Amino acid sequence: MRYKIGHGYDVHRLAAGRELILGGVLIEHECGLLGHSDADVLTHAVIDAMLGAAGLGDIGELFPDTDAGYKNISSLILLERAAALVSENYYISNIDCTVIAEQPKLSPYKQAIKNKLGQILRADINIKAKTEEGLGFAGRAIAAHAVCLLAEREPEFKFL
Repeated sequence: MRYKIGHGYDVHRLAAGRELILGGVLIEHECGLLGHSDADVLTHAVIDAMLGAAGLGDIGELFPDTDAGYKNISSLILLERAAALVSENYYISNIDCTVIAEQPKLSPYKQAIKNKLGQILRADINIKAKTEEGLGFAGRAIAAHAVCLLAEREPEFKFL
């Protein structure tokens, strides 16, 4: 069996008047993330990791922010569409994610995020949350990294 690995990264600025969505889960916080869609950096990083592993480009190519049809769309819808493309040739083995944020604390939400993403992708999901200890842009933005391992599907045998 052949395996492929992909890495995804995304970052969005925190902004007042927006909901904070990470991994499809509503997180209690005074600010949300600014973006064309719901700006779910974690789901965006997962999508890019899957697409990268499958050699299918990136989230901006598939779901451009110039398309009004994606304005305020749930990133879970984008994840479902990307997963359908990837699953034509691969099984998603597992996804490992790291969210970088000073606030809010994500420990209370990690299991809900794993459940939400795992339900859609039917794969093992690991979520880690880190701070930058007051360094860098964290505090003004939230970033996420994801790594995805795909296993190539066996070709179907057709009998004549």
